[in-house]
Amino acid sequence: MNEGKPGTPGASEGPDGDFELARPNRTPSPGTGPDGDYELSGPLAGSGHWDTPAGLATTGPYDASTGSGVAYADPPADDTAEPAEARGATTTGAKVSATPAAPGTEAPATDADTPAPAQGATPDLTAATPAPGTEAPAPVPAPAQPHPTPLHDPDPYSTPPYGEPGPWAPAPPVQHPATTPAHGVAVNASEAAPAAPVVQDAPVVDPWARYDPWAAPASAPLQQAEPVEEDVKRRRGRRRRALITGALVIALVSGVAGGVVGVQLERNGGIGAVELPQAGVEAPDRDPDSVAGIAAQALPSVVTLHVSGGGSAGTGTGFVLDDRGHILTNDHVVEPAGEDGEITVTFHSGDTAEATVVGRDSGYDLAVVRVKGVRGLSPLPLGNSDNVQVGDPVVAIGAPFDLAGTVTSGIISARERPITAGGEKGDGSDVSYVDALQTDAPINPGNSGGPLLDGKGRVIGINSAIRSADGGLDPEGGQSGSIGLGFAIPINQGKRVAEELIRSGKATHPVIGITLDMQYSGDGARVAAEGSDGGPAVSTAGPGAKAGIRSGDVITKVDGRPVHSGEELIVKTRAHRPGDELELTLERDGKERTVSLVLGSSDGD
Repeated sequence: MNEGKPGTPGASEGPDGDFELARPNRTPSPGTGPDGDYELSGPLAGSGHWDTPAGLATTGPYDASTGSGVAYADPPADDTAEPAEARGATTTGAKVSATPAAPGTEAPATDADTPAPAQGATPDLTAATPAPGTEAPAPVPAPAQPHPTPLHDPDPYSTPPYGEPGPWAPAPPVQHPATTPAHGVAVNASEAAPAAPVVQDAPVVDPWARYDPWAAPASAPLQQAEPVEEDVKRRRGRRRRALITGALVIALVSGVAGGVVGVQLERNGGIGAVELPQAGVEAPDRDPDSVAGIAAQALPSVVTLHVSGGGSAGTGTGFVLDDRGHILTNDHVVEPAGEDGEITVTFHSGDTAEATVVGRDSGYDLAVVRVKGVRGLSPLPLGNSDNVQVGDPVVAIGAPFDLAGTVTSGIISARERPITAGGEKGDGSDVSYVDALQTDAPINPGNSGGPLLDGKGRVIGINSAIRSADGGLDPEGGQSGSIGLGFAIPINQGKRVAEELIRSGKATHPVIGITLDMQYSGDGARVAAEGSDGGPAVSTAGPGAKAGIRSGDVITKVDGRPVHSGEELIVKTRAHRPGDELELTLERDGKERTVSLVLGSSDGD
């Protein structure tokens, strides 16, 4: 079937062989125009009759039953154009072919040479479409033709080209939706917008061809749409941001990795195992005369005492005197125990044992305790305090602030330093008089009773007191710590007292047999006017009375050494044993004289 398709040449050719297009049958609706005429659609659409332009002839009104009745003649003659007949154009159609056909060939169909429908034939409104695979002939410019003026006024309904559906006009041919081609895509000739006004000798493409459902596809190849060119600055910005981001990521990763490696290298000195240089194992033995050698020998014989009783407690130090368990310490260390208190002795090995008081003497500030059931005790060797010279090195061992086994060292900074300590009771019974060795070896509370050793590890003194920062001087008066002024009881005095305490539980004091005026502020020691009990100041038949000492005499020297106070005279006297002979220098009535006497003895008085 060829309904609506172009016919085959020859069957419907025009007078000159032009291809005759068949238009679809349209039955005019009754009352379409004022005279029942058919209303055309397309470029020549109008309402009612057409006014015949100048130079055009009509064959009469349009016959709706046959679709004929209008014929156009050639346009007005142009002085510069050849007559249509001379060019072989068809004059019976509604359009004029301006281009002559070659002998034996068909003239190309354009909008200007579409033949009018023959008398009694059905108008063909489809456009001439090139056969598949062929290319449409190039358009030839032709002179513009005047647009025919319709016979009636314009359509009051503003009917667009091709008309709209209604009772007075057929429905327009089916159209595909018009689309805007993408940028860079070639436009198909069959889908192009309607051609410009017809120019003579230019082939015109029938607009009906774009709606032919059997039309051949466009032969032009499809082209890929080209992307819109990006803004150069935006591309550079994105590229720069990408580079910066990449650089930051690389820097971050490198920093973390470098930090880990650096820490590893700093801590371990390398990636591998950590091994720091270290000296090899050496023999533990030290020179016996060194501090370490002295401490190593002495520490097993030094003990720590914890004393409690009578609502008080304290900590001190002591050292072993013999293998029977006798330990020498200060009297003020064991004083809190009283008669029924507890004393616990802790050895350097960590072993502990209960101890009991053997004897004590507040005047010398010395006491002896004993532990039982302990074997393997190592007594400390005793030295001779009379051989000590200022500047000799010394080592102090004790438990300052309960830190047992503390070793400090220093020198002897002075000797025969008369000191007094105690006196808390107020009656003088607890005052100790010591002709002490002074040392700068740090001594603190808790060192009391500990040994002061010479350079050979021998005991030369018993640490007893320190000078505190506030100026006080007593066995526990240095609670603020050492300031480099420590005092020790000479071992010669401590040995004698310890022997007496172990033997009898009491110690004897050497005496002159006089009462001293302790309120005297002058230089020397003055004999009081009367005794403490109201009796005579010089004991009858005592050592002083036998030497001729009287009340009011001022003693200025002992064995040729100056004496500046009564306390100092007592200290010098107790530095000797009972029975020792002393030489005293005294002043009486402005005159100086020297007397000799033999020291007497008293039981702890």
